[in-house]
Amino acid sequence: MNSNTFLVGLIGADIQMSKSPALHETEARNLKLDYHYELVDLAERGLPASALSGLLAELEDRGFAGSNITHPCKQTVIAHLTSLSEDAEMLGAVNTVVLRDGKRIGHNTDWYGFYKNFERGMPDAAKTHAVLLGAGGAGVAVAHAAIKLGIEMLSIFDQDTNRAAALADQLNRRFSRTCAQPIANVGAALDSADGLIHATPTGMRSHPGLPINPEWLHPRHWVADIVYMPLVTELLALAEKKGCRTLPGGGMTVFQAAAAFELFTGVKPDAERMSRHFEELCRATA
Repeated sequence: MNSNTFLVGLIGADIQMSKSPALHETEARNLKLDYHYELVDLAERGLPASALSGLLAELEDRGFAGSNITHPCKQTVIAHLTSLSEDAEMLGAVNTVVLRDGKRIGHNTDWYGFYKNFERGMPDAAKTHAVLLGAGGAGVAVAHAAIKLGIEMLSIFDQDTNRAAALADQLNRRFSRTCAQPIANVGAALDSADGLIHATPTGMRSHPGLPINPEWLHPRHWVADIVYMPLVTELLALAEKKGCRTLPGGGMTVFQAAAAFELFTGVKPDAERMSRHFEELCRATA
Protein backbone atom coordinates (compact mmCIF):
# COMPACT_ATOMS: atom_id res chain seq x y z
CA MET A 1 0.00 0.00 0.00
CA ASN A 2 1.18 3.52 -0.71
CA SER A 3 1.55 6.26 1.89
CA ASN A 4 -1.99 7.53 1.26
CA THR A 5 -3.70 4.14 1.70
CA PHE A 6 -4.87 2.97 5.12
CA LEU A 7 -6.76 -0.07 6.37
CA VAL A 8 -8.13 0.39 9.89
CA GLY A 9 -10.75 -1.30 12.03
CA LEU A 10 -12.84 -1.47 15.18
CA ILE A 11 -12.72 -4.52 17.46
CA GLY A 12 -15.60 -4.98 19.90
CA ALA A 13 -18.91 -6.71 20.51
CA ASP A 14 -22.29 -5.72 19.01
CA ILE A 15 -20.80 -2.91 16.91
CA GLN A 16 -22.76 -3.26 13.66
CA MET A 17 -24.52 0.07 14.25
CA SER A 18 -21.23 1.92 14.79
CA LYS A 19 -20.89 5.24 12.98
CA SER A 20 -17.10 5.05 13.11
CA PRO A 21 -16.65 3.67 9.55
CA ALA A 22 -18.62 6.52 7.97
CA LEU A 23 -17.08 9.12 10.27
CA HIS A 24 -13.49 8.07 9.54
CA GLU A 25 -13.91 7.33 5.83
CA THR A 26 -15.70 10.60 5.02
CA GLU A 27 -13.02 12.67 6.74
CA ALA A 28 -10.36 10.68 4.89
CA ARG A 29 -12.03 11.46 1.54
CA ASN A 30 -11.99 15.15 2.45
CA LEU A 31 -8.25 14.79 3.04
CA LYS A 32 -7.71 12.86 -0.23
CA LEU A 33 -6.71 9.65 1.59
CA ASP A 34 -7.56 6.10 0.48
CA TYR A 35 -8.91 4.88 3.81
CA HIS A 36 -10.99 1.81 4.61
CA TYR A 37 -12.55 1.19 8.03
CA GLU A 38 -13.73 -2.35 8.88
CA LEU A 39 -15.83 -3.66 11.76
CA VAL A 40 -14.41 -6.71 13.56
CA ASP A 41 -17.43 -7.74 15.62
CA LEU A 42 -16.87 -10.42 18.27
CA ALA A 43 -20.62 -11.08 18.49
CA GLU A 44 -20.99 -11.46 14.72
CA ARG A 45 -18.08 -13.89 14.64
CA GLY A 46 -19.20 -15.75 17.78
CA LEU A 47 -15.88 -15.07 19.49
CA PRO A 48 -14.97 -14.30 23.13
CA ALA A 49 -12.73 -11.36 24.12
CA SER A 50 -9.95 -13.93 24.58
CA ALA A 51 -9.73 -14.14 20.77
CA LEU A 52 -8.11 -10.69 20.68
CA SER A 53 -4.56 -11.85 20.04
CA GLY A 54 -5.62 -13.83 16.99
CA LEU A 55 -7.70 -10.92 15.67
CA LEU A 56 -4.79 -8.52 16.02
CA ALA A 57 -2.55 -11.00 14.21
CA GLU A 58 -5.15 -11.22 11.42
CA LEU A 59 -5.18 -7.43 11.04
CA GLU A 60 -1.37 -7.33 11.01
CA ASP A 61 -1.25 -10.00 8.29
CA ARG A 62 -3.70 -7.98 6.21
CA GLY A 63 -1.61 -4.82 6.50
CA PHE A 64 -3.85 -2.77 8.80
CA ALA A 65 -2.48 0.53 10.14
CA GLY A 66 -4.36 -0.09 13.37
CA SER A 67 -7.68 -0.61 15.07
CA ASN A 68 -9.96 1.10 17.51
CA ILE A 69 -10.94 -1.01 20.52
CA THR A 70 -14.29 -0.88 22.30
CA HIS A 71 -16.39 -2.79 24.86
CA PRO A 72 -15.54 -5.35 26.19
CA CYS A 73 -11.88 -5.27 25.14
CA LYS A 74 -10.38 -1.99 26.37
CA GLN A 75 -8.53 -3.57 29.28
CA THR A 76 -8.09 -7.18 28.14
CA VAL A 77 -6.35 -6.04 24.94
CA ILE A 78 -3.36 -4.75 26.93
CA ALA A 79 -1.95 -8.26 27.44
CA HIS A 80 -1.64 -8.62 23.66
CA LEU A 81 0.26 -5.39 22.95
CA THR A 82 3.95 -4.63 22.50
CA SER A 83 3.88 -1.30 24.30
CA LEU A 84 1.60 1.43 25.63
CA SER A 85 1.55 5.18 25.22
CA GLU A 86 1.94 7.24 28.38
CA ASP A 87 -1.82 7.86 28.57
CA ALA A 88 -2.75 4.20 28.04
CA GLU A 89 -0.21 3.01 30.60
CA MET A 90 -1.39 5.55 33.15
CA LEU A 91 -5.07 4.70 32.62
CA GLY A 92 -4.74 0.95 32.17
CA ALA A 93 -7.15 1.02 29.22
CA VAL A 94 -6.72 1.15 25.44
CA ASN A 95 -9.15 2.29 22.76
CA THR A 96 -6.70 2.62 19.85
CA VAL A 97 -3.99 0.21 18.70
CA VAL A 98 -1.44 1.32 16.11
CA LEU A 99 0.12 -1.53 14.12
CA ARG A 100 3.51 -0.52 12.81
CA ASP A 101 6.81 -2.28 12.03
CA GLY A 102 5.66 -5.50 13.69
CA LYS A 103 4.66 -3.68 16.91
CA ARG A 104 1.27 -3.24 18.55
CA ILE A 105 1.17 0.11 20.34
CA GLY A 106 -1.79 0.87 22.60
CA HIS A 107 -3.14 4.40 23.03
CA ASN A 108 -6.05 5.97 24.91
CA THR A 109 -7.90 8.81 23.18
CA ASP A 110 -11.11 8.29 25.20
CA TRP A 111 -10.10 10.63 28.02
CA TYR A 112 -9.30 13.40 25.52
CA GLY A 113 -12.62 12.79 23.76
CA PHE A 114 -14.63 13.18 26.97
CA TYR A 115 -12.55 16.18 28.06
CA LYS A 116 -13.08 18.07 24.80
CA ASN A 117 -16.78 17.18 24.63
CA PHE A 118 -17.45 18.36 28.18
CA GLU A 119 -15.34 21.50 27.75
CA ARG A 120 -17.27 22.32 24.58
CA GLY A 121 -20.76 21.35 25.77
CA MET A 122 -20.79 22.27 29.48
CA PRO A 123 -18.08 24.89 30.02
CA ASP A 124 -19.82 26.49 32.99
CA ALA A 125 -21.16 23.36 34.73
CA ALA A 126 -20.85 23.15 38.53
CA LYS A 127 -17.91 20.89 39.43
CA THR A 128 -17.85 20.55 43.19
CA HIS A 129 -19.04 16.93 43.22
CA ALA A 130 -20.01 14.45 40.49
CA VAL A 131 -21.03 10.80 40.45
CA LEU A 132 -19.47 8.41 37.94
CA LEU A 133 -21.22 5.16 37.01
CA GLY A 134 -18.75 2.58 35.70
CA ALA A 135 -15.08 1.94 36.46
CA GLY A 136 -14.29 -0.24 33.45
CA GLY A 137 -12.21 0.60 30.40
CA ALA A 138 -14.22 3.69 29.47
CA GLY A 139 -14.76 4.69 33.10
CA VAL A 140 -11.06 4.96 33.90
CA ALA A 141 -10.55 7.35 30.97
CA VAL A 142 -13.62 9.43 31.78
CA ALA A 143 -12.62 9.63 35.46
CA HIS A 144 -9.20 11.00 34.52
CA ALA A 145 -10.81 13.57 32.24
CA ALA A 146 -13.29 14.57 34.97
CA ILE A 147 -10.54 15.45 37.42
CA LYS A 148 -8.57 17.25 34.69
CA LEU A 149 -11.73 19.27 33.99
CA GLY A 150 -11.72 20.51 37.59
CA ILE A 151 -14.27 18.27 39.29
CA GLU A 152 -13.29 18.47 42.95
CA MET A 153 -14.74 15.15 44.15
CA LEU A 154 -15.72 12.18 42.02
CA SER A 155 -17.86 9.47 43.63
CA ILE A 156 -17.41 6.20 41.71
CA PHE A 157 -19.89 3.35 41.55
CA ASP A 158 -19.31 0.01 39.84
CA GLN A 159 -21.01 -3.37 40.22
CA ASP A 160 -17.50 -4.62 41.00
CA THR A 161 -16.79 -2.75 44.25
CA ASN A 162 -13.08 -3.61 44.11
CA ARG A 163 -12.80 -2.02 40.69
CA ALA A 164 -14.41 1.21 41.92
CA ALA A 165 -12.10 1.30 44.95
CA ALA A 166 -9.03 0.67 42.80
CA LEU A 167 -9.94 3.49 40.39
CA ALA A 168 -10.53 5.94 43.25
CA ASP A 169 -7.16 5.02 44.76
CA GLN A 170 -5.40 5.46 41.40
CA LEU A 171 -6.92 8.93 40.93
CA ASN A 172 -6.02 10.06 44.43
CA ARG A 173 -2.42 8.98 43.95
CA ARG A 174 -2.15 10.36 40.40
CA PHE A 175 -3.46 13.81 41.34
CA SER A 176 -1.82 13.85 44.81
CA ARG A 177 -5.05 14.76 46.62
CA THR A 178 -8.30 13.18 47.72
CA CYS A 179 -10.36 13.74 44.59
CA ALA A 180 -12.23 10.42 44.29
CA GLN A 181 -14.06 7.91 46.45
CA PRO A 182 -15.82 4.59 45.84
CA ILE A 183 -19.50 4.51 46.75
CA ALA A 184 -22.14 1.83 47.26
CA ASN A 185 -25.22 4.07 47.29
CA VAL A 186 -25.68 6.09 44.11
CA GLY A 187 -28.92 7.72 45.23
CA ALA A 188 -27.35 9.07 48.42
CA ALA A 189 -24.33 10.38 46.52
CA LEU A 190 -26.54 12.17 43.99
CA ASP A 191 -28.25 14.02 46.86
CA SER A 192 -25.11 16.14 47.23
CA ALA A 193 -23.79 15.97 43.65
CA ASP A 194 -23.87 18.56 40.89
CA GLY A 195 -23.91 16.02 38.12
CA LEU A 196 -23.85 12.44 36.87
CA ILE A 197 -21.43 10.86 34.39
CA HIS A 198 -22.54 7.57 32.86
CA ALA A 199 -19.81 5.23 31.57
CA THR A 200 -21.40 1.77 31.38
CA PRO A 201 -22.95 -0.04 28.37
CA THR A 202 -26.49 0.44 29.77
CA GLY A 203 -28.55 2.41 27.29
CA MET A 204 -26.86 0.98 24.19
CA ARG A 205 -29.23 -0.70 21.76
CA SER A 206 -27.81 -4.05 22.83
CA HIS A 207 -28.08 -3.12 26.54
CA PRO A 208 -31.35 -1.13 26.84
CA GLY A 209 -32.56 0.35 30.10
CA LEU A 210 -31.80 2.93 32.77
CA PRO A 211 -28.66 2.73 34.95
CA ILE A 212 -30.30 4.54 37.90
CA ASN A 213 -33.59 4.96 39.73
CA PRO A 214 -35.43 7.85 38.01
CA GLU A 215 -36.26 9.40 41.40
CA TRP A 216 -32.57 10.12 42.03
CA LEU A 217 -32.36 12.78 39.31
CA HIS A 218 -33.38 16.40 39.93
CA PRO A 219 -33.46 19.49 37.70
CA ARG A 220 -30.29 20.90 39.30
CA HIS A 221 -28.23 17.94 38.06
CA TRP A 222 -26.30 17.90 34.82
CA VAL A 223 -26.01 14.50 33.11
CA ALA A 224 -23.22 13.41 30.74
CA ASP A 225 -23.52 10.09 28.89
CA ILE A 226 -20.77 8.37 26.89
CA VAL A 227 -23.18 6.06 25.04
CA TYR A 228 -23.94 7.41 21.56
CA MET A 229 -26.05 4.67 19.97
CA PRO A 230 -28.75 5.89 20.36
CA LEU A 231 -27.58 9.48 20.69
CA VAL A 232 -30.42 10.24 23.12
CA THR A 233 -30.30 7.33 25.56
CA GLU A 234 -33.05 6.46 28.01
CA LEU A 235 -30.96 8.20 30.68
CA LEU A 236 -30.66 11.43 28.68
CA ALA A 237 -34.34 11.37 27.76
CA LEU A 238 -35.20 11.03 31.45
CA ALA A 239 -32.80 13.82 32.39
CA GLU A 240 -34.23 16.16 29.74
CA LYS A 241 -37.76 15.41 30.96
CA LYS A 242 -36.65 16.32 34.49
CA GLY A 243 -35.18 19.61 33.27
CA CYS A 244 -31.50 18.63 33.65
CA ARG A 245 -28.73 19.89 31.39
CA THR A 246 -27.52 17.00 29.27
CA LEU A 247 -24.42 16.08 27.27
CA PRO A 248 -24.75 13.25 24.71
CA GLY A 249 -21.88 10.89 24.03
CA GLY A 250 -21.54 11.83 20.38
CA GLY A 251 -19.01 14.59 21.00
CA MET A 252 -16.75 12.24 22.92
CA THR A 253 -16.95 9.81 20.01
CA VAL A 254 -15.95 12.52 17.52
CA PHE A 255 -12.98 13.87 19.46
CA GLN A 256 -11.58 10.45 20.36
CA ALA A 257 -12.04 9.45 16.71
CA ALA A 258 -10.18 12.53 15.49
CA ALA A 259 -7.24 11.73 17.78
CA ALA A 260 -7.23 8.08 16.66
CA PHE A 261 -7.40 9.11 12.98
CA GLU A 262 -4.23 11.18 13.43
CA LEU A 263 -2.47 8.25 15.15
CA PHE A 264 -3.37 5.93 12.26
CA THR A 265 -2.46 8.30 9.43
CA GLY A 266 -0.15 10.99 10.75
CA VAL A 267 -2.62 13.50 9.26
CA LYS A 268 -4.57 15.90 11.50
CA PRO A 269 -8.30 15.78 10.69
CA ASP A 270 -10.80 18.63 10.99
CA ALA A 271 -12.65 17.77 14.23
CA GLU A 272 -15.34 20.41 13.68
CA ARG A 273 -16.06 19.04 10.21
CA MET A 274 -16.24 15.54 11.73
CA SER A 275 -18.68 16.86 14.35
CA ARG A 276 -20.99 18.25 11.68
CA HIS A 277 -20.85 14.97 9.77
CA PHE A 278 -21.55 12.97 12.92
CA GLU A 279 -24.67 15.04 13.57
CA GLU A 280 -25.81 14.33 10.00
CA LEU A 281 -25.25 10.60 10.52
CA CYS A 282 -27.28 10.67 13.72
CA ARG A 283 -30.17 12.53 12.10
CA ALA A 284 -30.19 10.05 9.22
CA THR A 285 -30.55 7.07 11.56
CA ALA A 286 -32.79 8.66 14.21
